[in-house]
Amino acid sequence: MKKTPTTRIINLEEPLARGETPINQVTLRKPHVGDLRGVQLSPLMQMDVDAVMKVLPRIMTPSLNEQEMRQMSPGDFFNLANELGLFLLPKSVTADFPTP
Repeated sequence: MKKTPTTRIINLEEPLARGETPINQVTLRKPHVGDLRGVQLSPLMQMDVDAVMKVLPRIMTPSLNEQEMRQMSPGDFFNLANELGLFLLPKSVTADFPTP
């Protein structure tokens, strides 16, 4: 079984601004069970916006606050939610996935 990465760098198609500083990319790390507290897995796997927005700041660098995430483009948010979903899948499911 191949080793799966524990972090992913996501380039934002539409950078966010934090004051004068643009945020062009974020790094997601594979969540631990504690990062998922207070969130049901089913809505999270269905990419429910509220569920995803609760978990992403816990596993993202730089950590975006709720207001910053609400200003994010739908495409960028989808990319982040998709990567989060891939992190939640067991290795037995992702073993045959192509590596980026």
